[in-house]
Amino acid sequence: MMYPLKFKPIYKDYVWGGRNFEKLGRVLPDGIVAESWEISCHPNGLSVISNGEFAGMTLKELIDQYGRKVLGDALPDKDLKKFPLLVKLIDASNKLSVQVHPDDDYAFTHENGEYGKNEMWYIMSAKPGAKLIYDVIPGTTKETFAEAVKNNNIASCLKEVEVFPGDVINIPAGLVHAIGEGIMLAEIQQNSDTTYRVYDYDRTDSNGNKRPLHIEKALDVIDFNAKNRKEKAEGLTVKLADNSYKTFYVANKYFSVELYNVDGAIEENPKGQKFHVYVFTEGHCVIESEGSKVEAVKGESILIPASMGNYKMVGNFKALKSYVPNLEKDVLQPLKEAGFSEEEIFDKVSGLK
Repeated sequence: MMYPLKFKPIYKDYVWGGRNFEKLGRVLPDGIVAESWEISCHPNGLSVISNGEFAGMTLKELIDQYGRKVLGDALPDKDLKKFPLLVKLIDASNKLSVQVHPDDDYAFTHENGEYGKNEMWYIMSAKPGAKLIYDVIPGTTKETFAEAVKNNNIASCLKEVEVFPGDVINIPAGLVHAIGEGIMLAEIQQNSDTTYRVYDYDRTDSNGNKRPLHIEKALDVIDFNAKNRKEKAEGLTVKLADNSYKTFYVANKYFSVELYNVDGAIEENPKGQKFHVYVFTEGHCVIESEGSKVEAVKGESILIPASMGNYKMVGNFKALKSYVPNLEKDVLQPLKEAGFSEEEIFDKVSGLK
């Protein structure tokens, strides 16, 4: 019988990390910790189940054995061999590189069949004045950007945005971006580890070597033609139950991300169709299902297998829920039924355009 799954975090020691995950009650390895891969089926970090009957199995082994019981009947056949999402926490104690990610077509051709990388961020904490790089300044062309990179003047092409806890940022493939220092965030993304760096502040690794840049590939995939792109998703909120709501923030064909704000109890059911992933950003929750009860607190992530059936979430908490949506059925239809116009939906929910 399936049940809510927890996983051992996979820590990454990239040069820009710190020790801020300790504030979530984590016991960290020595040194810098930049990322915690919470739920991953990527070869660069396979999640290991930490609770219940399946403890000790990797997520890949579970999927290989149980397939659609984990992933759901709605998932396309092409995604059955590997979990389609990758869930992370990121501690940007220092600036991340200025970077961009490819879409599926480019990644498949140039990165040995890898997925592209669309992603979104939820700001969990930010020091006063913390900023992100989001997109190029309007009017920047491939030629002017390439010249700025050549002249070590890339900052002249980049747009900065100040961020605060609770902000939601959508990062589609092709968008130039970077996380600034002093930010901790949750990231939901496609199951990909492909990043093209265009600037890394001339930093060196532990061996004194500069990390490689990927200028030509980056110039191939940067979208210089996007217009009127909003830096922050505004979202649309619907009622779940008394004192409980969810806000639709980001939705595309790869993932939908909704923020649940619950005080009391709600019930959910994947109905065998799709898995649910929760990243808890505040509070305490007990997930009750037939034969199981699992607790979650701020900073923890849980996977609900598609075949688990009805489950109840009880507590006072905030959590990001993500899944692979049917956009019409799972996003557009419920928002229209809640009274929102199509114009409002496309304006407030990032990624639909």
